Amino acid sequence: MSVELSSLEQKQLEKMRRLREQGVDPYPPRAERTHTSRQAIAAFEAAEKDGEPAVPVVATLAGRLRAIRPMGKITFAHIEDGDGKIQLFLRANDLGAEQLAFFNHQFDLGDFIQASGEMFRTRTGELTLKVTAFRLLAKAITPLPAAKDEVVDGQVVRHALLSDPETRYRQRYADLAVNSEVRDLFRKRAAILRSLREFLDGQGFLEVETPILQPIYGGAAAQPFVTHHNQLHQDLYLRISFELYLKRLLVGGLERVYEIGRDFRNEGVSFKHNPEFTQLEFYCAYFDYLKVMELTEQMICYVADHVLGQRTVVYQGREINFAPPWRRVELRQGILETAGIDIAQAPTRNDLANAMEAKGIHPKPGATRGKLIDQLLGDHLEPTLIQPTFLYNYPRDISPLAKSKLDDPQTVERFEGYVAGFELCNAFTELNDPVDQEARFLEMGRDYDARDEERHPMDEDYLRAMRYGMPPNGGFGMGVDRLTMLLTDSPNIREVLLFPHLRNREDE
Repeated sequence: MSVELSSLEQKQLEKMRRLREQGVDPYPPRAERTHTSRQAIAAFEAAEKDGEPAVPVVATLAGRLRAIRPMGKITFAHIEDGDGKIQLFLRANDLGAEQLAFFNHQFDLGDFIQASGEMFRTRTGELTLKVTAFRLLAKAITPLPAAKDEVVDGQVVRHALLSDPETRYRQRYADLAVNSEVRDLFRKRAAILRSLREFLDGQGFLEVETPILQPIYGGAAAQPFVTHHNQLHQDLYLRISFELYLKRLLVGGLERVYEIGRDFRNEGVSFKHNPEFTQLEFYCAYFDYLKVMELTEQMICYVADHVLGQRTVVYQGREINFAPPWRRVELRQGILETAGIDIAQAPTRNDLANAMEAKGIHPKPGATRGKLIDQLLGDHLEPTLIQPTFLYNYPRDISPLAKSKLDDPQTVERFEGYVAGFELCNAFTELNDPVDQEARFLEMGRDYDARDEERHPMDEDYLRAMRYGMPPNGGFGMGVDRLTMLLTDSPNIREVLLFPHLRNREDE
């Protein structure tokens, strides 16, 4: 092998070679399985309802060896498959002393095996397969990452496990192999995605797919990843949002659309940020942000009901109740209560910066008024929003795609949903005036540095679509990873991503 193996891996590799010399294929091309562990147990329990099974339950199982306990002329083992664990009972009287010795000496934790026999219940009541035949399906060269010893019935049993977060993230395959709770988490994530789709489909939404590679990025405040199309001699961007493409579909007469997929943002990594993440966006004709608030409450409760069976969860020691109605707080009032500044009394950037300095808060140099408001929100208000809360009515200059309020052109009909102290979702009454939208794009290009993530490039094709006529609509975006964090009590986004992005490590 090209990689350097440890002494233990070398030992396992040599064992594999000896198996080949004995005519045993350590990686046969086919497996035969008649039952999963759960199916075999269910079949036996059904057969014994009226007493002892009249007909033996014969099964061929397959799975990874998770525990081995040699005890003289018998051996107990456990294998694990996608349904769970089941005990194996191997006896010299059934297999022969040579075969039992072969199993004890040539099979190791982590190996995949196939075992055939009859199901029975031990004296302790555990459903077990009495093995009459077995074979190797795949030899593990690298042992499972760690192990602990546990005393069972007076015998020491070694179980594999893995707890180091750095290793778990870098070797998710090993993490999944030894930590059943991690497998359960990702099954729950799949259930969350399924429930989101079920809810939106039931509301008459159409699931669609829009381009991942885009000639112009937009729809969010983020730096894009840039790539190049060699044949077209054209720079392209990995999308940062689905928004502008989904709203084009409203122009075309698709009144309710949604997409669940990957977005890519060239930004920092934190407990709630990963450069590649899963986003849900939907757009609904004839909705405004108030109706989207109601739909959001219904959707999150639907997911909690179907995935958890309840609307109350404990997240990092705090009880969170998703039951509607969620608290609604105007952004101005929330900042006044937490930072002591009334943003309505500071109509310019300099006014707001002076008000912040008077409170001992250092404004970010060069930030617009909207970004200073965002600073106050992030530093003072956001950490206090533990129970589900809608913050609404945001500054126009950080919301270029949202419709302004009729009585206050500098404020837009936008809300963000917060739970457990971080943002979960973002929504607008969408701007559908092409003239106003073009003016917003021009303002962003003029008022923001080209490197500023808030700067939106001009999208002429999107404006062309708007000029055909876009119905009034409400739009919504939510990070699915963050929702999964909340519903699985995961403190870090890396826990809910199968393969999170990590810095290179020199020793790998």
